[in-house]
Amino acid sequence: QFKEIKSELRNLKTKFENKIVHDNISLTIKEGEIYGLLGPSGCGKTTLLREMVMLQEFSEGSIEVLGYDIYNINHVNAQKIRSKWGVLFQAGALFSSLSIKENIALPLIEYTDLSSSMIDEIVNFKINLVGLKSSDAHLFPSQISGGMKKKAALARALAMDPKLLFLDEPTSGLDPISARDFDRLILKLRSVLGLTIVMVSHDLQSIY
Repeated sequence: QFKEIKSELRNLKTKFENKIVHDNISLTIKEGEIYGLLGPSGCGKTTLLREMVMLQEFSEGSIEVLGYDIYNINHVNAQKIRSKWGVLFQAGALFSSLSIKENIALPLIEYTDLSSSMIDEIVNFKINLVGLKSSDAHLFPSQISGGMKKKAALARALAMDPKLLFLDEPTSGLDPISARDFDRLILKLRSVLGLTIVMVSHDLQSIY
């Protein structure tokens, strides 16, 4: 029988020395939904996302992602769960010395045993999926616009066919037209790929 996979935070607390960032936060993210983490800059949205993807430790409480308790997770399961989510960082976090194609291929090279030809096929598919041209594949991050960087970073986040996608301020730095274009792309991908999305934003229009 199909079991809905939820991700949950329970009584989460985050402290940096004497500064309390999160105080007793609980939330539930259901499979297939877009969950928005809203708030002004500096309120702890990105910190919360980083804790959910195991890039930062929290002080108290529990986080369960895709059925795994990430506080007590072992190395094998940690690697397994990382392959089931993708992360789009705020500035894209593309490797400047690698082309778009090489950036997207990197997770596949590092974490799969796929052949070079199969990786090329997947990379080309992801490039087209996010609305980039095949001819963009050999460009470097310094040669593309902010909107293209976001799309390239999104393609890399989707490289391993994740079930869960984390987006950190996906429309920041984009002009209004590009931002709404990116919103439509996210909705399309959620529908086509059956994604669950956790999105950090202070862009109310984007959340709407």
